[in-house]
Amino acid sequence: MADREEFARLADPFRGELLAHCYRMLGSVQDAEDAVQEAYLRAWRSYAGFEGRSSLRRWLYRIATNACLRALEQGRRRPLPSGLGGPGDDPEAPLATGPSEVRWLQPMPGALLERGPADPATIVGVRGSVRLALVAALQYLPPRQRAVLILRDVLGWRAAEVADLLGTTTAAVNSALQRARAQLAQVAPAEDELTEPAEPDRRVLLERYVAAFETADGTALQQLLREDVELEMPPFVTWFAGRRAVVRFFVSQVLTGPGRLRMVPTTANGQLAAATYRRGRDGVYHAHAVHLLSLTRTGIARIVVFLDPALFAGFGLPPSVGP
Repeated sequence: MADREEFARLADPFRGELLAHCYRMLGSVQDAEDAVQEAYLRAWRSYAGFEGRSSLRRWLYRIATNACLRALEQGRRRPLPSGLGGPGDDPEAPLATGPSEVRWLQPMPGALLERGPADPATIVGVRGSVRLALVAALQYLPPRQRAVLILRDVLGWRAAEVADLLGTTTAAVNSALQRARAQLAQVAPAEDELTEPAEPDRRVLLERYVAAFETADGTALQQLLREDVELEMPPFVTWFAGRRAVVRFFVSQVLTGPGRLRMVPTTANGQLAAATYRRGRDGVYHAHAVHLLSLTRTGIARIVVFLDPALFAGFGLPPSVGP
């Protein structure tokens, strides 16, 4: 019992950052939570033999990384629609649903990034390392390359430490890191897209975005978007590129009348987001989708609309709200 209490006291502060680590590896909050749970169970069972040759934090990362690699042995990468084909050319046509076997990339609710008593600097670092564009790009890498890049470039482990974890050589780790960086550079967003406006301006952008949807104002929405904005809506494989196409889609298929939607500001993946409720025939607003926004100093560069009401529980949001 004493060992169990000691383990819980020492290990629990790392649970939040380990969840973020497993999310980067797996692209799913549910899968990440399963991996962290497995890691903590394995660590607790082995704690009596923990000899302290490395820090407890590093030991937990070792166990969690291996749990993720096992989970990835049978799984496919989790894409976004833009990773499966080119953009659509008719914003007013019905959207195409993806194959049933596709397991989509999922957002990570902001509250989960702050789980546990981690220090503020750690929280800020974690937020930056789970941005949706980065996690989506990581899904293109083979599992071991993914692990190498995250451990080396995100967590700052030395090559020898990563080699020891993966049971390989330092030379093999350096080679895998070089290949991973090269592939990531081909699919990661340009640096200017990651440069966000100051916090007050970000909040104003989000408020204007919410108001445009709640009032069904396509002109107001258009003013917020960059010319090269992209819109993705998993589980639909159809996606759109360019302000004209994105606005045409929203105006023709979503912004059909004021009062039809209600939006609640939130955060996900270290980015601003809005949870959308859609009015039903009963007059009640029901959970509909989570809009995750990539903001830049020149406007909204990317919108990913996750059309999955089941996500709302992870954000601490109710399934419906009154009229």
